[in-house]
Amino acid sequence: MAASLSAARQNGVIPQTTQTSPLSAPSKRSSLNNSTTTTTQSHATPKSHEAQRHLQSNGTFFPDLLACCGSMMGVERQKSPHSRTPTPLPLSLDNTVSSPALLPTQLHDDGPKLLHSVKHSGSILSLAVSNDFIYAGTQNGEILVWCNKIFELRATVKGHAGSILSLTISEDQSLLFSTGGDAIVNVWDAKTLKIKYSIYSTYDVGDVFCLAYSATLRTMYFGAQNTSIQWCSLESSPRPTLTSHPSRRNHRFFDSKGPGGRSTPRPASGDSTSTFQGATFLEVDPSAIVQYAHYGFVYCMQLIKGLSGSEEEVLISGGGDGDVKLWKIDPQTTELIEWKTLEGSDMSVLSIAVKETFLYCGLTDGDINVWDLDTFQMIRSVKAHQSDVLTLAISGNSLISGSARGNSKQWNDRFECVHHWQAHEGLLLTSVVTSRDDNILYFTGGNDETVSAWLLDSLDLNQKSPVQSQNDALLSCLGKLVGFRTVSGNPAYTEDCRRGAAYLKSLFKRFGARTELLPVKDNRNPVVFARFCGSNPTAGKTILFYGHYDVIHAEESGKKWQTDPFALTGINGYLYGRGVSDNKGPCLAALFAVGELVQEQKLESDVVFLIEGEEEAGSHGFAEAVKAARDVIGDVDWVLLANSYWLDNERPCLTYGMRGVIHATVKIESDKPDLHSGVDGSRLNHEPTVDLVNLLARLSSVDGNINIPGFYDPVRPVTANEEAMYSAIVENHLRNDPTLDASALKDRLMSKWRFPSHTIHRINVSGPANATVIPRSASASISIRIVPDQDLQTIKSTLTSFLHSQFTTFHSNNTLTITIDHEAEPWLGDPQNEAFKTLEQAIETVWGEGTKPLYIREGGSIPSARFLEREFGAPAAHLPCGQASDHAHLDNERLRLTNLYKSKAILKQFFQELPKK
Repeated sequence: MAASLSAARQNGVIPQTTQTSPLSAPSKRSSLNNSTTTTTQSHATPKSHEAQRHLQSNGTFFPDLLACCGSMMGVERQKSPHSRTPTPLPLSLDNTVSSPALLPTQLHDDGPKLLHSVKHSGSILSLAVSNDFIYAGTQNGEILVWCNKIFELRATVKGHAGSILSLTISEDQSLLFSTGGDAIVNVWDAKTLKIKYSIYSTYDVGDVFCLAYSATLRTMYFGAQNTSIQWCSLESSPRPTLTSHPSRRNHRFFDSKGPGGRSTPRPASGDSTSTFQGATFLEVDPSAIVQYAHYGFVYCMQLIKGLSGSEEEVLISGGGDGDVKLWKIDPQTTELIEWKTLEGSDMSVLSIAVKETFLYCGLTDGDINVWDLDTFQMIRSVKAHQSDVLTLAISGNSLISGSARGNSKQWNDRFECVHHWQAHEGLLLTSVVTSRDDNILYFTGGNDETVSAWLLDSLDLNQKSPVQSQNDALLSCLGKLVGFRTVSGNPAYTEDCRRGAAYLKSLFKRFGARTELLPVKDNRNPVVFARFCGSNPTAGKTILFYGHYDVIHAEESGKKWQTDPFALTGINGYLYGRGVSDNKGPCLAALFAVGELVQEQKLESDVVFLIEGEEEAGSHGFAEAVKAARDVIGDVDWVLLANSYWLDNERPCLTYGMRGVIHATVKIESDKPDLHSGVDGSRLNHEPTVDLVNLLARLSSVDGNINIPGFYDPVRPVTANEEAMYSAIVENHLRNDPTLDASALKDRLMSKWRFPSHTIHRINVSGPANATVIPRSASASISIRIVPDQDLQTIKSTLTSFLHSQFTTFHSNNTLTITIDHEAEPWLGDPQNEAFKTLEQAIETVWGEGTKPLYIREGGSIPSARFLEREFGAPAAHLPCGQASDHAHLDNERLRLTNLYKSKAILKQFFQELPKK
């Protein structure tokens, strides 16, 4: 046993924080609403001088620690009036027992839907959740705070010198309580995370595992490693001196005098009181302690009301001795009075939860005991897991348990397991159940450094199913849409594309739109058409929203993607999945924006949607399908796109221009077969590859200018207003990086956005791939990006005639063929029109006053933008939804949750306000 414990300590599995026991066990957080309980465990191995002092000092208060904590160490102990079989170690702590985590493939039940996960660099030992925030206590003593809506990290606070073993939030959500391996209890302002109180005991209590707070008495009760339960009122008088603070106590070993009568000086970092400036320090009164409250560590506790018809609070505690104790509280003195002892198991009680008059106890070795608190009888004992039950939580009529193998189970009121799923890859250490927008959320944390949020089903047959909030419904629908592999241009995905289109149609229909699928020639993917009818369509103008549901291919093999590209995954405030940013997320944001207006009866004018399925393949057949359905689509007054990205990750943008493009293949071939260069190579021969290289060299100069005569004549000069827009962009960049060359940056942006360019993408040759072949043919894929005022048809004609005229000067016997593969017209909007101004106002409203968007152009192309303007005689505007780091078309494509929600809000305001202007 000693050898295995020593090896475990060296591996950092068992913390060396105290002499009371070689082990440090999981602690358990209990909530005041009788619906959530959390189990945590410390895995830290303190290495500081102060930790070593604490290690030794914790052995001074017992004459015989083995007698008191034997239940946790497997050592027989005496207990009056009974003696009991010794309690084995929890599996999560016993390194002599192997308890590998179950693989997800071993669990056949899908379980609740995973909404989001956030990552950290250490184990998550404790959780608390308010309406606004998710609080997580970590192994390294930090309190992490994430937004409860968008899962963005808002604050990181150093909470304790040791691991944070429990977090509890007050009923009014104004106070956050934390306990740790440093024997301290801290009280924080739950909104500002400023410390208010720091509480300590005059005894060496070791780890403080659990805490319960009585708002009525303004008193906290906490259970510790030294088997005591202690309490302290926030109304207590602060200590004028802190000589008894754990970090200032003399240690009989480390502070003992050595040769010469001198002791080792303490490091300045050892005094943790300086860390909490502004805190009121409170000392537990020696009379406010129940020593040996349990004959083992006090792992978990919870305050409840209503027992025996009384509204007085009762404290329930569970310990390493296998007992559950009920304590009455004197409302005058806040003193604990032992009332009942429930002796139901030889296993340690690691977690508890209370629902109505039933008490559930999670034990080592996987059992759950159920007690009736009216009769104080154990009515059921269930083998729930194959490893320690570290956490229990109540959700409506169901109980949720979490184990040391990382799996969770949801039980109905007949104690039948209805869901079983792998929540974490390692230990599931902590959990909280809460409600948000009529949904039940289950938050879990584990030693895989992850906090996960799960959407639970209600098991109450008498309760109506909760109605999803619009944001939760948006996420759910986006997850389903991303799950369709709508890769255009690949026949292997034809069925998925059709299913994706049908799913979009069903969503439009669900919100009350008239919708149908418009056929596209050559059996290409259909266009999803939908029309929402406003309550007063004659008073305003019709808006057409354009988007696409198709995506480019995503490589699913290998390790390029950190998630499944076709399974929407939320990590650290971002949604990952192919198409989530380009363009499924923005399309659904627009759909839900209009849907909310319809439900609120605030949509006055009609809104039309055209969501195509071939954009990534060049929008083949889109124009013809729209023209054929003009009578169905009707008249349109404004066109809106949302299919691009910000210039950086911070500043919202509006796009008012995009270049057009001509993709062409230039091919030169000989009437001879592939030849051998050693046999037939000659300066007299016109080799197709040489001709091709020479011809391409004629197309542009060494400085990048295109040599086609008159090519630049239509390009308009830069206006003063346009210059001011570029200056604003440069100024924004300089704030982030003052070392940039402003003039060079402006020139680079203009070259990419508002001036034409020429690119050679690749060259292909015939014949085998070796160094001796003279290919009989060579071809090049080229493109020319054109800008507004350059006519597409004119540029195509002049490009073809220029290349042919240059080729004739070669006097070659080879043949030149030029094929136009794809084309898209440039688009330039009017930043001064009502559409852009309405978008700008909406951005400032949603993102905050003073958040003026940057007006940008883009070097890329969207084929349908200019076509829709011309077809309907309606000006277009473009709202970028994603950030520059969204990785569209790349591996790990993502969209920030904040951007998705705020884009929906911007679009909602736009659809409501623009028709009124």
